Amino acid sequence: MTAAFLFPGQGSQYVGMGKALAEAEPEAREVFSEADRVLDAPLTRLMFAGPEAELTLTHNAQPAILTVSVAAARILAKRGAPRPAFCAGHSLGEYSALVFAGAMSLPDALRAVRQRGRLMQEAVPQGRGAMAAVLGLERAAVDEVCADVARRVGLVAAANYNGAGQIVISGEAPAVREAGEALKARGAKRVLPLAVSAPFHCPLMQPAADRMRPVLDAIAVRRPEVPLVCNVTGRPYEAQDDAAFAAEARAKLTQQIVSPVLWEETMETMRHHAVSVFVEVGPGNVLSGLARRAVPGARCVATEAPPTFDKALEALRG
Repeated sequence: MTAAFLFPGQGSQYVGMGKALAEAEPEAREVFSEADRVLDAPLTRLMFAGPEAELTLTHNAQPAILTVSVAAARILAKRGAPRPAFCAGHSLGEYSALVFAGAMSLPDALRAVRQRGRLMQEAVPQGRGAMAAVLGLERAAVDEVCADVARRVGLVAAANYNGAGQIVISGEAPAVREAGEALKARGAKRVLPLAVSAPFHCPLMQPAADRMRPVLDAIAVRRPEVPLVCNVTGRPYEAQDDAAFAAEARAKLTQQIVSPVLWEETMETMRHHAVSVFVEVGPGNVLSGLARRAVPGARCVATEAPPTFDKALEALRG
């Protein structure tokens, strides 16, 4: 039995996230208190009580998801969960994976994703960009349509190759709308505009990437204790010592701001290594659902509330 931990990205936040964990587990309360202290802000209160519009802001949602994910990972560790063979995070979730794997401290990660959220929000004026989820169309068709619309209308490109017939596109708002209509004409089952504050994972985010690199250069990064699959490449990080890994991680974390999330390749890497148990560590259940479709027969569990930890432990222990 080979297992992997999957850490969710932005979009998994919701008002009330982490509250049940805090009420049941002292480890969660410690993580939440640390996050409030490091950020000098009432992040826990915002997670538990909202308002939703404020929690959804990128610079709040990103540290909130990170905090709940790290709390869930520590609860699993306290309960004796076996160490997984791999870990991976979807976009923002890669920071959670780095903390879990011992490659980055929680305080450094919290400060980094708070700044990451602000820089991504500031990179494109409100209303200029958009994103949409495309369901039920092959990758080649999506890429072809986006390339055509980009030539005629404006920048639009794939932002997330999530697998299971789900691709997210991102770019300038008129181009995303035009691409959506063209994709429906090509046979997409649905094209769903996403309620996001900026066009993530496309070249419009280059100003954020440029400003994020100095932030990452100031953070201590070490080689992870658990193999980590990078969402920019869909393959495990290759560096074999602390210095080389730090350089590789900083480069990839900068690149991920403007590059598509290769989650389909990430799942293919897991399948190649015979991963048969996937535990989604943090809020929501999107990644465990994608894993279930990507690796038929795999056991997939989301750890969102205390009762789910028993199911995760049972799956991890075979």
